[in-house]
Amino acid sequence: MYIKKLIGTKCYLSPMELSDAPKYAAWLNDLDVAVFTQIAGKSLTVDKERDILASIGKEHNYGIVDAATDTLIGSCGLMDLDALNRSAEIGIVLGDKSYWGRGYGTEALRLLLDYAFRYLNLHNVMLRVYDYNQRGIACYEKVGFKAIGRRRGAVMRNLAAHDVVYMDIIAADFYGTNGPT
Repeated sequence: MYIKKLIGTKCYLSPMELSDAPKYAAWLNDLDVAVFTQIAGKSLTVDKERDILASIGKEHNYGIVDAATDTLIGSCGLMDLDALNRSAEIGIVLGDKSYWGRGYGTEALRLLLDYAFRYLNLHNVMLRVYDYNQRGIACYEKVGFKAIGRRRGAVMRNLAAHDVVYMDIIAADFYGTNGPT
């Protein structure tokens, strides 16, 4: 059973569980999933994923769980929190491909961003996305992220150079797009 930390209608965010390491490792070794992450060129063992979960589980990283079935479908989290400057970076992975394109990622991001602005007192949250991840970019824009720049040809995938797109959001953008929660 997962703990319901941040609750939406489609999904909820739960603290990450070490026992889910095999599931996360399987997702991150699936090239259809990994192609959108920084670890596409690496192999990830269950033991290594367990170590990663033990480390990141101490911060604001959460499993994304389908509210109707209590099924773990992915993860999202905040990294590099800077309390002085009230900023962080956000990341998300939907490992269960059957949930792609169904609004779960959008809702998970909204839950985490609302928490970041209301409870962690953040002002600016940024992310990095590869230019070929059009579904991800559309999701981020829907939530209120704006492109702030790009690093040209900084990632190689399928024998081609692609840009890394930098996007950010501030509380006023988030609540202006998503309304009060």
